[in-house]
Amino acid sequence: MQTIVYERTGDPSVLRLVDRPVPEPGPGEVLVRLAVSGVNPTDWKSRRQQPLPVGWQTPGQDGAGVVEAVGAGVDRGLTGERVWVWEAAWQRPWGTAAEYTVVPVRQVVPLGDASFELGACLGIPFLTAHRCLTVGEYMPDALHAGALSDHVVLVQGGAGAVGNAAIQLARWGDACVIATVSSPEKAQLAAAAGASFVVDYREQDVVEEVRKISPDGVHTVVEVSAARNAATDVQLLRPGGAVCVYADDGGGEVTPPIRPLMAPNARWQFVLVYTAPKAAKAQAVTDVAAAVAQGAVRVGGEAGLPLHRFPLAQAADAHRAVEDAVVGKVLIDTAGQ
Repeated sequence: MQTIVYERTGDPSVLRLVDRPVPEPGPGEVLVRLAVSGVNPTDWKSRRQQPLPVGWQTPGQDGAGVVEAVGAGVDRGLTGERVWVWEAAWQRPWGTAAEYTVVPVRQVVPLGDASFELGACLGIPFLTAHRCLTVGEYMPDALHAGALSDHVVLVQGGAGAVGNAAIQLARWGDACVIATVSSPEKAQLAAAAGASFVVDYREQDVVEEVRKISPDGVHTVVEVSAARNAATDVQLLRPGGAVCVYADDGGGEVTPPIRPLMAPNARWQFVLVYTAPKAAKAQAVTDVAAAVAQGAVRVGGEAGLPLHRFPLAQAADAHRAVEDAVVGKVLIDTAGQ
């Protein structure tokens, strides 16, 4: 098979297209013939910083394809199933930037009739968004249609991949979703994703605009840039509200004020999907799969998530696009190389 590997950390130039034997699934594992691989910011950050588990690494946590074979102890009826894959490369060398990958069976999820490109967009962004929408004290533990009725969610950075996922999942749950963006073009993307209201933070006062929409504040903030937005978030939380921080865009340190957060019993929750509690992650997988099955999740420009596709041989260009913060979702076509 053809696969992308790197044998040392560094910039995108360390990625190489090589031929390797197709791996065999071990006990409790499945072999997936991949059609599409999704690229996430953690892929390039790991490529630059993380030690290699076995002297080499195939990048890519997310992907979609067809189960080709199963290992001992796995239901053989899964063979031929269309699936999406999550966390393929987490503490394992076999990522999704390849024609085949092997993963534990719990990390493949039936895709049904949804497209492979949609499946490759789900893993990290949607599981992260789910955690942000459910970890607050007054938020539900699980998402479903109507689960967030009477809730107000503020998505800071509504045009990003996680922001898009949060908007779609929150709207599926019937929340009032307010998204912030930095340009009219990104405002169109957030609206296409389903945001109830969109605020351009470069042109409008976010606190003033959100308070017009929800005088009592918001239940949860899905936060991409806590260092930049902390002062705003503090002013917008209702009692028991939570700021859920999933990235450090805009700065690596944040200093929230104590008294203004103490009175409303507010929560600052930091989110990394890879180390999230197992039960919470399992619930996220179940709920995201249900949203897909119900047609509540879409991808592409009409869904506020433009797709940028690269062939497997151009994986370095795909990584570079994500490093350069391209708006939308970067995919690698892995089939038919």
